[in-house]
Parts: sequence; structure tokens; C-alpha cells
Amino acid sequence: MSTLVDGKILVRPLVADDAAAMHGAVRSSLAAVGRWLSWCHPGYCLADAQQWIAICQTNWATDEDTEFGIFDAHTGEFLGGVGINQLNHVNNFANLGYWVRSSRACQGVATTAARLVGEFGFEQRRLSRLEIVALVENMPSRRVAEKLGARFEGIARQRVIHAGEPGDAAIYGLVPGDLDVRHAPGPAASPAPAA
Repeated sequence: MSTLVDGKILVRPLVADDAAAMHGAVRSSLAAVGRWLSWCHPGYCLADAQQWIAICQTNWATDEDTEFGIFDAHTGEFLGGVGINQLNHVNNFANLGYWVRSSRACQGVATTAARLVGEFGFEQRRLSRLEIVALVENMPSRRVAEKLGARFEGIARQRVIHAGEPGDAAIYGLVPGDLDVRHAPGPAASPAPAA
């Protein structure tokens, strides 16, 4: 598991002790985050945070989704979440998602955290591509994608379910060169069979 730091922002895998801080951040951000992400709702409770962290730990252990918490590198304040999920092993790409608590929005937190995890995805997971998928109206997430250097590739009709209804989504593509990742990405080559 990895801890990634850039100036004032630290991202690391979530641990059980983060549940209360995560719960507080979600509860304080219902109006802004919940507008776009269905899991952030008025009924969100401490058990939801605990369950999510347990799922994240299992996924890390099985080398599937890699979700991180975002923290203030100096104070340790829980700022949000960022992660790589929905891996497509056949075509070697995944989604890159993020959210930031309302009190720290518009401060570059999401862009910095997404850049750190994007680099991790290309350098450590050796992915060829990351996609950022956001409801068309979700301009805060779309601005982060653009600041990150991801390219807008189109609108996918009824691509995401939000509040139980399908919604159109803006699709952004990110490849290693967009983040100046210099090595050639891709899955590690399989060893040649013995003769």
C-alpha cells in the first residue's frame, strides 16, 4: 500500500480509525457532494463509513480497486476520497474518482489528489488509461478533470445512475503522457514458457 504526498496534500489507504473522520466529512458535505454522488445522503451513518473502509481494505488486499483517503499533510484533517476503480483488465484501464469535503472545496485538493493517484495508476498499476466520468451538470468535477489535463471525449447517454435514475455523463480520458509519466505503461510481460 502506498502513501503519496504533494505539498499540503497526503493520500493514503483508509484504515479503520478513519471512519469517524470520514463520517464527519460526509455529513458536513451532504448538500454539495450529495448533489452528485448517491452514496452521500442524509441517512449516511458511521456504519456506512466503517463498511466502506472494510471494502476498500479487501480490494487493496486482492489488488482490485485502490481507494485512498485525502488528508491535510500537516494537520491530518480528513479532506475526502480519491481512487481507482472499475478496472477493465482486458483493456487495461479504470475509472478515477474523487470527492472533497465542502469546507475544503475550490482549494486545489481534488486536483492534487487526483494527480497523485493518477500517477500511481500509471506507474504502479501500469494502467494504459484512466477515465473520469461525471454527470454532465457536475461542473466542479469536470473542472478538476480539465485542470488535471484529461481530455473531454464526449457525452455518454444514461451512463451513470444517480438518485435511482440514469443520467448522461461527461467522459474525460487521461493517459500517461497527460501527467508526464515517462515510462511505457502496460501490464507486465508474462514470462516466456520454458523450452
